Amino acid sequence: MSETKKEWPLWEVFVRPRRGLAHSHVGSLHAPDAELALRNARDLYTRRQEGVSIWVVPAAAVVASSPDEKDSFFDPAADKVYRHPTFYQVPEGAAHL
Repeated sequence: MSETKKEWPLWEVFVRPRRGLAHSHVGSLHAPDAELALRNARDLYTRRQEGVSIWVVPAAAVVASSPDEKDSFFDPAADKVYRHPTFYQVPEGAAHL
C-alpha cells in the first residue's frame, strides 16, 4: 500500500438493494474524497447490480453506542410503559394495530 493511501480517510459504505428497502452497511473503503469514495463503493460493492442507491459516510463522522454499555444506555427506555400495549385491552375487531 502506498503512503498516500494510508493517509486517505476511511469511508463506511451503505447500499440499498432495491427500492423500498433500507440501506445496509456493506463495508468500508479508503478514498481521498467523497466522489471517489462513491465511485469506488459502486465498483466494489455493486458489481453485480445489487444496488439502486449508495451512501458513503466518513467513518470519523459515525457516532455509535458501545455494546459494553447496552444495559445502561438502553435502560431509560424500559420505564416507558406507554410505548408497549401491555396495560390496556385491545378492542375486538382491531387485531392488527
